[in-house]
Amino acid sequence: MVAGLEGLRIFQLAEDLADAVWTEVIEWKPFPQATVGRQLVEAADSVGANISEGHGRYHYREEITFDYYARGSLKETRYWLRRARVRRIMADATYQCLMAKVDQLEPQLNAYINSLERKAAAVPPKKRMAS
Repeated sequence: MVAGLEGLRIFQLAEDLADAVWTEVIEWKPFPQATVGRQLVEAADSVGANISEGHGRYHYREEITFDYYARGSLKETRYWLRRARVRRIMADATYQCLMAKVDQLEPQLNAYINSLERKAAAVPPKKRMAS
C-alpha cells in the first residue's frame, strides 16, 4: 500500500486522466492542439495539481478549498472534452473513454471533500484570546 498523496485513489485517478488526455492531445494537428488541446490539458492537469496542493496544507479548510478548485477543473475538463468531440477533433471512442475517467473521478472527489468536511467540523474552534 502506498502512503501519502500517491496512496489517495482520487490522486491516482487524476493522474490517470491527465496522462490519458496528454496522450490524446499530443497527436492532434497544430491548430486544435494549440486551442482546444492546450485548454484541455491544462484543465486535466489542474485536477491533480490542486489535489496535491491541498494535500500539503495544514488545515482541513485549506485542503477543502483546493479540492473545490480540483472539482472546478474537473468540470472544465468535461467542457473541453465535449468541445473536442463536437468539433470532431476527438474520436467518439476516445471521448467515451476519457469521459468515463471523469465520471469515475467526480463522485470519489466529492466523497473525499465530504469526508474532509466532516473532519473539519469535528475540530473544535480555537478559543479567542482576551484582548
